Amino acid sequence: MTALITSVLAAALYLGAAFYQMHCLGKRLAVNVNLLRGLGLVALLMHATSLYVELSQGPGLSLGFFNAASLIAWLVIALTLLSSFRAPTASLLLGLFPLGAVTAVLSSLLPDHGAIRIAGQEGLLTHILLSILAYGILTIAAFQAVLLAVQDYQLRHKHPTRFNRTFPPLQTMERLLFQFLLCGEALLTLALISGFVYLENMFAQDVAHKTFLSCLAWVVFGILLWGRYFKGWRGSNAIRWTLAGFLLLMLAYFGSKLVHEFVLPL
Repeated sequence: MTALITSVLAAALYLGAAFYQMHCLGKRLAVNVNLLRGLGLVALLMHATSLYVELSQGPGLSLGFFNAASLIAWLVIALTLLSSFRAPTASLLLGLFPLGAVTAVLSSLLPDHGAIRIAGQEGLLTHILLSILAYGILTIAAFQAVLLAVQDYQLRHKHPTRFNRTFPPLQTMERLLFQFLLCGEALLTLALISGFVYLENMFAQDVAHKTFLSCLAWVVFGILLWGRYFKGWRGSNAIRWTLAGFLLLMLAYFGSKLVHEFVLPL
């Protein structure tokens, strides 16, 4: 019950902050970033309380489909709020706050099915936490790429809107995108290395597809970063490669968890 109450409170705060941003956008008003951060921080605290209860039920750490989604959403919002103190990333919260609201409530309402519990396996836990950090950073990059695509489309077709004017200049958004990608690629590299070090067989039958797709995503992001710094790739090239790599990661992690926890048990 505690988890449900705190998750509902977190969802209400997330949605309240998102509606505030939408209201300012509709009225062409400047968003009070300090107010937005305050609402986001309180929501994160409520969300963290709910997550603690959900993840610690039973022995070890419960990381089923909905708990993992809620944890990653929490991490993405926390990282975005933190980065907003030094970079213009607050606009990303317009899409991230509703994501946090949905995942917080679902993790409390829907129990884990076949969740893997982790206890006394520090190496495996290190691998999973590094993976979650990498997914979190690369999720922010994917949101950044979507916003960049909207800006690029409107500028190319000479149809600027109040939505477009809300965000930083295109060059700033693009620079932030590659900063997130570089950080995410570094974390994904560490996650893959830790997997090969601590897991007995990264190509065992039950994890082979996850390993293959994660490695393929690592290659996609690596090619994109190489193209950026040696060939000057930008714009639509950067957007397409970012979203392709993100899709591979989501299939690797959530796709495999969805099949193992909901499809195979039927």
